[in-house]
Amino acid sequence: MKASGGRTCGTPPHRPGPGGTGYVHHGFAEALESVYPAVRDTLAGYRTNGQSVWFTGHSLGGALAMLAGARMYLEEPRLAADGVYTYGQPRTCDRLLATAYNKGFRNRMYRFVDNNDVVPQMPPEPAFTHVNALRYTDSHGKLHESMPVLSSLTDRARGLTADVLAPAGDGARDHFMDAYLTALENNLA
Repeated sequence: MKASGGRTCGTPPHRPGPGGTGYVHHGFAEALESVYPAVRDTLAGYRTNGQSVWFTGHSLGGALAMLAGARMYLEEPRLAADGVYTYGQPRTCDRLLATAYNKGFRNRMYRFVDNNDVVPQMPPEPAFTHVNALRYTDSHGKLHESMPVLSSLTDRARGLTADVLAPAGDGARDHFMDAYLTALENNLA
């Protein structure tokens, strides 16, 4: 019998992480498994020529970019990505895997979150968490390398009240890749 999301009833919501380190969300692990052999083989071809390779993705693609980066780093270090950029990435793993990932990708990981984007708030903590390297775009479109909890709560409230006709839609609007691109372009100056 299948539960929502295609997971078999009784299957835990997590699976062992790359290299046996920590745990990852079951659905994200399954999605990565479906493309990993092709990614690994393609990357192996690039690594013979010395090209720089960075993983990137938005939403589910961000989760897969992060997890592929973790898997390469922990299981096949010769193929490890030079870095990872994610946009609107959901929480993918437990704290143990996040800690290993943070160590391996220090100063080579950039996790962008646009104000009230609802996707980075799922699945719930504490079972799943984010890796470090937050780049947060506030409700005014300004990019921050970190955001204190109190400031982020105030800013999120400001973002929700920015559109009085559709305040609940802010979380979805902030998730669109166009919102991320606009914020990045505006912060280039």
